[in-house]
Amino acid sequence: MPPATPSPEDSDREYFFNRISQLSGQAWREDPIYSPLYHPTGFIMSACSPSFYEEQVVPYAKEFPNSVHLETAEQWRATMPEGVLTGEFPGWRGVFRRTGAGWVFACGAIQAAHAEAVRLGVKFKTGSSEGAVTSLLFTEDKSGICGAVTADGQTHHADTTILSAGANSDLFLDFKKQLRPTAWTLAHVPLSPSEARTYKDMPVPYNIERGFFIEPDAATHQIKICDEHPGYVHMVSDPKTGEKRSVPFAKHQIPVESEARIRQLLQDTMPHLAERGFSFARICWDADTADRVFLIDRHPDYPSLVLACGGSGHGVNPMPAIGKLVVDRMEGKMEESLRKMARWRPEQAVDRDWWSLQGRHGAYEKVMEFADVKEWTRIGEGRSEKL
Repeated sequence: MPPATPSPEDSDREYFFNRISQLSGQAWREDPIYSPLYHPTGFIMSACSPSFYEEQVVPYAKEFPNSVHLETAEQWRATMPEGVLTGEFPGWRGVFRRTGAGWVFACGAIQAAHAEAVRLGVKFKTGSSEGAVTSLLFTEDKSGICGAVTADGQTHHADTTILSAGANSDLFLDFKKQLRPTAWTLAHVPLSPSEARTYKDMPVPYNIERGFFIEPDAATHQIKICDEHPGYVHMVSDPKTGEKRSVPFAKHQIPVESEARIRQLLQDTMPHLAERGFSFARICWDADTADRVFLIDRHPDYPSLVLACGGSGHGVNPMPAIGKLVVDRMEGKMEESLRKMARWRPEQAVDRDWWSLQGRHGAYEKVMEFADVKEWTRIGEGRSEKL
């Protein structure tokens, strides 16, 4: 985790993310719940285009002056055990942080947090019927929110309700365009147990135009690979207003065009794996706010409703800090500078451009529409699926 230190000289945005990084970084390093899931393997920040290198990699290198600059294929290969990186890295330039950075096992962290919550007395209701919320529960006069309704028809009453449904949050409440459900794509490449041992503890190579991958899962021996792009949306007309908005859906495959990008990433870095069949693929949704800052606040019209959404593609690393912020906001103890940034802020979304890149790069340098996808992978079936 970056050793971020908030400073009075920071802008509001810088202070927000530095403070979140400080809180979460401490937890990943020291908290017995989270620390076993943090892997300090090192991190590589890179780009292919000279303009993006100057725009994002050079400032990163200045922030961490002890980083090692990578210019040649030989230098790239030397960052990992022999035989891991075999590509030519065409056009790749980057900087390698050997210490103070790495990756976190997201699934394990969620499982650990769940176990701790159960230990503390939290009761979970899950499943397609009793655990699926269909709507918020309003008071009889519609002036307040007092719980939720699930698919089995049960009503669940609460003095305080927390809406934290990720990309689905927008389906339960009018967020006044503050949230844009956006999806990314990932796939897993299987390794043999002996191969997985070679790849263990490798640093994370992140290219802002190509994507990234992390060391293989210790249990499944699969490498997770994500292609980098500004995201996909699924624009649907609202039957009530006629306005279009992005609506998430589940899919256990990825567009064939995404598969091609992942294989290009492999061809650049690990061509010996570029043709290997995928063992797993998913589209992964999150909700973008207009400024990509979390939305953590009490709803101005329904004070009993606490909002905790707007992950904007960076909700995993700050995970240990998010719960603290939600509780602080519930109890009225949230730092004023943090509250100001994470507040309910529909004024930022007036005339919102749903196609904004929001600082992201890769693919076609545009937000893509799932309706334009002509072909999906059929992982495990050896062929592709046409729409």
